[in-house]
Amino acid sequence: MDALVKKPTIIYAESTPNPASMKFVANRFLVENGATAQYLTKEETQGSPLAAELFNFPFIKAVFLAANFVTITKTESVYWEDVTLELRDFLRIYISEGNAIINELPKTEMPIDNTFTQKKEVFTEHTAPVSEIEVKIVEILEQYIRPAVEGDGGSITFTSFIDGVVTVQMRGACSGCPSSTITLKAGIEGLLKRMIPEVKEVIAEAM
Repeated sequence: MDALVKKPTIIYAESTPNPASMKFVANRFLVENGATAQYLTKEETQGSPLAAELFNFPFIKAVFLAANFVTITKTESVYWEDVTLELRDFLRIYISEGNAIINELPKTEMPIDNTFTQKKEVFTEHTAPVSEIEVKIVEILEQYIRPAVEGDGGSITFTSFIDGVVTVQMRGACSGCPSSTITLKAGIEGLLKRMIPEVKEVIAEAM
Protein backbone atom coordinates (compact mmCIF):
# COMPACT_ATOMS: atom_id res chain seq x y z
CA MET A 1 0.00 0.00 0.00
CA ASP A 2 2.81 2.44 0.82
CA ALA A 3 4.09 2.24 -2.74
CA LEU A 4 0.75 3.56 -3.94
CA VAL A 5 0.85 6.64 -1.74
CA LYS A 6 1.24 9.73 -3.89
CA LYS A 7 4.47 11.61 -3.27
CA PRO A 8 3.63 15.07 -1.92
CA THR A 9 4.71 18.04 -4.01
CA ILE A 10 7.20 20.30 -2.28
CA ILE A 11 8.03 23.79 -3.54
CA TYR A 12 10.65 26.07 -2.08
CA ALA A 13 11.77 29.53 -3.16
CA GLU A 14 15.34 30.64 -3.82
CA SER A 15 16.51 34.18 -4.44
CA THR A 16 18.58 34.83 -7.55
CA PRO A 17 21.24 37.42 -8.46
CA ASN A 18 18.46 39.27 -10.26
CA PRO A 19 16.38 41.07 -7.60
CA ALA A 20 13.35 41.01 -9.92
CA SER A 21 13.42 37.21 -10.28
CA MET A 22 12.70 34.39 -7.85
CA LYS A 23 13.40 30.70 -8.46
CA PHE A 24 10.72 28.22 -7.30
CA VAL A 25 12.09 24.69 -7.08
CA ALA A 26 9.95 21.54 -7.11
CA ASN A 27 10.81 18.02 -5.92
CA ARG A 28 10.01 16.68 -9.40
CA PHE A 29 10.85 17.49 -12.99
CA LEU A 30 8.60 20.02 -14.68
CA VAL A 31 10.33 20.06 -18.09
CA GLU A 32 11.93 16.90 -19.43
CA ASN A 33 14.92 16.15 -21.67
CA GLY A 34 16.85 19.30 -20.88
CA ALA A 35 14.37 21.57 -22.65
CA THR A 36 13.57 25.09 -21.45
CA ALA A 37 10.79 27.57 -22.16
CA GLN A 38 10.52 31.29 -21.56
CA TYR A 39 7.34 33.38 -21.75
CA LEU A 40 7.45 37.18 -21.73
CA THR A 41 3.72 37.81 -22.29
CA LYS A 42 0.50 35.90 -21.71
CA GLU A 43 -0.02 35.79 -25.48
CA GLU A 44 3.05 33.55 -25.74
CA THR A 45 1.73 30.93 -23.29
CA GLN A 46 -0.64 28.95 -25.55
CA GLY A 47 1.49 25.82 -25.17
CA SER A 48 1.96 26.10 -21.40
CA PRO A 49 -1.12 25.97 -19.16
CA LEU A 50 1.05 26.64 -16.10
CA ALA A 51 2.63 29.77 -17.57
CA ALA A 52 -0.80 30.98 -18.68
CA GLU A 53 -2.13 30.61 -15.14
CA LEU A 54 0.86 32.40 -13.67
CA PHE A 55 0.28 35.40 -15.93
CA ASN A 56 -3.10 35.82 -14.26
CA PHE A 57 -1.16 37.30 -11.35
CA PRO A 58 -1.02 41.00 -12.27
CA PHE A 59 2.54 41.48 -11.04
CA ILE A 60 4.19 38.77 -13.15
CA LYS A 61 6.43 40.00 -15.95
CA ALA A 62 8.06 36.79 -17.22
CA VAL A 63 8.04 33.02 -16.62
CA PHE A 64 10.95 30.68 -17.31
CA LEU A 65 10.62 26.88 -17.03
CA ALA A 66 13.47 24.39 -16.91
CA ALA A 67 14.23 21.03 -15.30
CA ASN A 68 12.62 21.13 -11.82
CA PHE A 69 12.18 24.86 -11.39
CA VAL A 70 10.17 27.91 -12.42
CA THR A 71 11.84 31.31 -12.43
CA ILE A 72 9.33 34.14 -12.09
CA THR A 73 10.18 37.76 -12.85
CA LYS A 74 7.92 40.35 -11.24
CA THR A 75 7.15 43.97 -11.85
CA GLU A 76 8.31 46.70 -9.47
CA SER A 77 4.80 47.13 -8.08
CA VAL A 78 5.22 44.44 -5.40
CA TYR A 79 7.85 43.11 -2.98
CA TRP A 80 8.83 39.45 -2.94
CA GLU A 81 8.02 39.12 0.75
CA ASP A 82 4.41 39.99 -0.07
CA VAL A 83 3.88 37.47 -2.88
CA THR A 84 6.37 34.59 -2.47
CA LEU A 85 4.16 32.50 -0.19
CA GLU A 86 1.15 33.02 -2.46
CA LEU A 87 3.11 31.90 -5.53
CA ARG A 88 4.65 28.94 -3.73
CA ASP A 89 1.23 27.71 -2.58
CA PHE A 90 -0.24 28.18 -6.05
CA LEU A 91 2.56 26.16 -7.66
CA ARG A 92 2.34 23.40 -5.05
CA ILE A 93 -1.40 22.96 -5.52
CA TYR A 94 -1.27 23.27 -9.32
CA ILE A 95 1.48 20.65 -9.66
CA SER A 96 0.12 18.26 -7.02
CA GLU A 97 -3.24 18.15 -8.81
CA GLY A 98 -1.48 16.83 -11.93
CA ASN A 99 -2.26 19.82 -14.12
CA ALA A 100 -0.35 20.21 -17.38
CA ILE A 101 2.92 22.15 -17.28
CA ILE A 102 3.85 22.40 -20.97
CA ASN A 103 1.93 20.83 -23.84
CA GLU A 104 4.11 22.30 -26.56
CA LEU A 105 7.38 24.21 -26.42
CA PRO A 106 7.40 27.73 -27.87
CA LYS A 107 8.16 27.76 -31.59
CA THR A 108 10.99 30.19 -30.95
CA GLU A 109 12.58 27.78 -28.49
CA MET A 110 16.12 26.83 -29.46
CA PRO A 111 17.16 23.15 -29.34
CA ILE A 112 19.26 22.20 -26.34
CA ASP A 113 23.04 22.23 -26.58
CA ASN A 114 23.64 18.52 -26.04
CA THR A 115 21.56 17.75 -29.16
CA PHE A 116 23.97 20.02 -31.01
CA THR A 117 27.06 18.22 -29.74
CA GLN A 118 25.67 14.74 -30.33
CA LYS A 119 24.17 15.24 -33.79
CA LYS A 120 26.37 18.15 -34.90
CA GLU A 121 23.44 19.87 -36.53
CA VAL A 122 22.85 23.59 -36.81
CA PHE A 123 20.60 25.27 -34.25
CA THR A 124 18.86 27.88 -36.32
CA GLU A 125 18.77 29.19 -39.85
CA HIS A 126 21.30 31.92 -39.05
CA THR A 127 23.80 29.59 -37.38
CA ALA A 128 26.93 28.85 -39.42
CA PRO A 129 27.84 25.23 -40.29
CA VAL A 130 29.16 23.27 -37.32
CA SER A 131 32.90 23.35 -36.63
CA GLU A 132 35.06 21.61 -34.05
CA ILE A 133 35.51 24.95 -32.27
CA GLU A 134 31.73 25.35 -31.95
CA VAL A 135 31.42 21.86 -30.52
CA LYS A 136 34.18 22.65 -28.01
CA ILE A 137 32.46 25.91 -27.02
CA VAL A 138 29.20 24.11 -26.35
CA GLU A 139 30.95 21.41 -24.32
CA ILE A 140 32.56 24.05 -22.10
CA LEU A 141 29.25 25.88 -21.67
CA GLU A 142 27.53 22.65 -20.64
CA GLN A 143 30.24 21.37 -18.32
CA TYR A 144 31.42 24.52 -16.58
CA ILE A 145 28.84 27.27 -17.02
CA ARG A 146 25.32 25.92 -17.46
CA PRO A 147 25.08 24.25 -14.00
CA ALA A 148 25.97 27.51 -12.25
CA VAL A 149 23.58 29.53 -14.42
CA GLU A 150 20.72 27.09 -13.79
CA GLY A 151 21.54 27.26 -10.09
CA ASP A 152 20.77 30.97 -10.30
CA GLY A 153 17.42 30.32 -12.01
CA GLY A 154 18.47 30.98 -15.60
CA SER A 155 19.87 29.33 -18.69
CA ILE A 156 22.57 29.92 -21.26
CA THR A 157 22.47 28.60 -24.81
CA PHE A 158 25.03 28.80 -27.59
CA THR A 159 23.83 30.71 -30.65
CA SER A 160 26.81 31.25 -32.96
CA PHE A 161 30.57 31.64 -33.37
CA ILE A 162 31.57 34.13 -36.05
CA ASP A 163 34.95 35.83 -36.51
CA GLY A 164 36.06 35.04 -32.98
CA VAL A 165 32.83 36.29 -31.38
CA VAL A 166 30.69 33.82 -29.41
CA THR A 167 27.03 34.77 -29.15
CA VAL A 168 24.93 33.20 -26.41
CA GLN A 169 21.33 33.54 -25.31
CA MET A 170 20.71 34.13 -21.60
CA ARG A 171 17.22 33.65 -20.21
CA GLY A 172 15.31 33.32 -16.99
CA ALA A 173 16.83 35.19 -14.06
CA CYS A 174 19.89 35.97 -16.20
CA SER A 175 17.85 38.06 -18.62
CA GLY A 176 17.97 41.65 -17.44
CA CYS A 177 19.99 40.81 -14.33
CA PRO A 178 22.19 43.75 -13.22
CA SER A 179 25.14 41.40 -12.68
CA SER A 180 24.73 39.44 -15.94
CA THR A 181 27.18 41.67 -17.85
CA ILE A 182 29.86 41.03 -15.23
CA THR A 183 29.12 37.30 -15.33
CA LEU A 184 29.26 37.30 -19.12
CA LYS A 185 32.55 39.18 -19.42
CA ALA A 186 34.51 38.25 -16.31
CA GLY A 187 33.25 34.69 -16.04
CA ILE A 188 32.10 33.20 -19.32
CA GLU A 189 34.28 35.21 -21.70
CA GLY A 190 37.36 34.78 -19.51
CA LEU A 191 36.91 31.00 -19.30
CA LEU A 192 36.31 30.53 -23.03
CA LYS A 193 39.30 32.71 -23.93
CA ARG A 194 41.57 30.66 -21.66
CA MET A 195 40.37 27.32 -23.00
CA ILE A 196 39.87 28.26 -26.67
CA PRO A 197 42.42 30.75 -28.08
CA GLU A 198 40.24 31.43 -31.13
CA VAL A 199 37.59 33.10 -28.94
CA LYS A 200 38.04 36.88 -28.81
CA GLU A 201 34.74 38.01 -27.27
CA VAL A 202 31.44 36.72 -25.85
CA ILE A 203 28.23 38.67 -26.28
CA ALA A 204 24.61 38.04 -25.30
CA GLU A 205 21.91 37.95 -27.94
CA ALA A 206 19.29 40.65 -27.43
CA MET A 207 15.95 39.27 -26.24
